[in-house]
Amino acid sequence: MNFYTRKWIKPEDLNPNGSLFGGTLLRWIDEEAVIYAIVQLGNPHVVTKYISEINFVSSAKQGDIIEMGIEAVNFGRTSLTLRCEVRNKITRKTILSIEKLVFVNLDTDGNPTPHNKTEITYAYMGIEKTNK
Repeated sequence: MNFYTRKWIKPEDLNPNGSLFGGTLLRWIDEEAVIYAIVQLGNPHVVTKYISEINFVSSAKQGDIIEMGIEAVNFGRTSLTLRCEVRNKITRKTILSIEKLVFVNLDTDGNPTPHNKTEITYAYMGIEKTNK
């Protein structure tokens, strides 16, 4: 899993207990995951279909730097399934894990449509490369 997105926990991100508000973290994850899916599928019309059990392992507090890791685990006909882990950047301690986030590829009318992808691709200056 690659960890690219980092967030610095600020006072506005905290719950009344002084730790990172779970809803804020889930919003960040959903945004990062859909961006990942859009890039992989090459289509801006992608929606969140399903998020499996969310396992909050530990908390983050003000001043912590966290990082989100996302990886593709399955390419369906119209869907892409991802896995996510969030951890503390300094201690590497897991904060949260989600085994399945499913995104569906849509056409311009909002209907599921095949994406014809079978593996992770990376776009470099208009040239697609596959991860093998």
